[in-house]
Amino acid sequence: MTHDPRPFGRLLTAMVTPFAPDGSLDLEGAARLAAYLVDEQRNDALVISGTTGESPTTTDAEKDVLLRTVIEAVGDRARVLAGVGTNNTAHTIELAQAAEKAGAHGLLVVTPYYSKPPQAGVERHFRAVADATDLPIMVYDIPHRAGTAIATETMCRLAGHERIVAVKDAKGDLVASSQVLARTGLAYYSGDDAATLPLLSIGGVGLVGTSTHFTGRLAKDMIEAWERGDTAAALALHRAALPLFTGIFRTQGVMLVKAGLNALGRPAGVVRSPLVDATDEELNQLRQDAAAAGIVL
Repeated sequence: MTHDPRPFGRLLTAMVTPFAPDGSLDLEGAARLAAYLVDEQRNDALVISGTTGESPTTTDAEKDVLLRTVIEAVGDRARVLAGVGTNNTAHTIELAQAAEKAGAHGLLVVTPYYSKPPQAGVERHFRAVADATDLPIMVYDIPHRAGTAIATETMCRLAGHERIVAVKDAKGDLVASSQVLARTGLAYYSGDDAATLPLLSIGGVGLVGTSTHFTGRLAKDMIEAWERGDTAAALALHRAALPLFTGIFRTQGVMLVKAGLNALGRPAGVVRSPLVDATDEELNQLRQDAAAAGIVL
């Protein structure tokens, strides 16, 4: 099935969820952070309540008010996707329908994690969610977290659903991704910042990033350079950003993103348990990685 080649633009950031010092939701901070990511870091869209948004530790009510706040903050300047994936199909459908009511422009749905369903269960899960709303879906394939990879044949079958239009690809298997790209119209977005340029080279269209809280402009320039055929410039930008593309994952990305944002005086705050705030040593290393990429934290 033929889809929009870039249904969510080129650059998306999986936004952290700002919390107050007491761990409560910081909605005013979320609005300011969303505006910064769109207006200063050049994001075409934001993903709210993904793993980087600490979705396992936010309530359904918090997810709803956060989504509404971000949609209002960015207006028509960017699209907003809601992370609704869980390992319970019924709960995922509830979150998807709530996101649609809140005005989301799309859904990010991760492979059901921990339960390790067979491929038949994986396919049924995604189809059930896709049938539950009118929103376009980005499937999130991240086997090192979910415990289950989406098989090539499964992905190709899912591509036949009119609302399954994109993939956030964190599988780390360019051959498998290339096979799906050759057989479907799915839009492939890198789910690993450092793998963006390699994915573009086999037909990918963009990035759903984590380091892009800081590297957004670099990443956008890299993607645009590739698209206009300036492969040398794209490679130079990839290499320039690489220290922070990779450094943001020295520990859990959200911990380092929040540490970096806090250092810049931008909204972020604490992380919720079971995560812990980054140490001074971790922040210092992040600053070194950022400096190597030409970014001051």
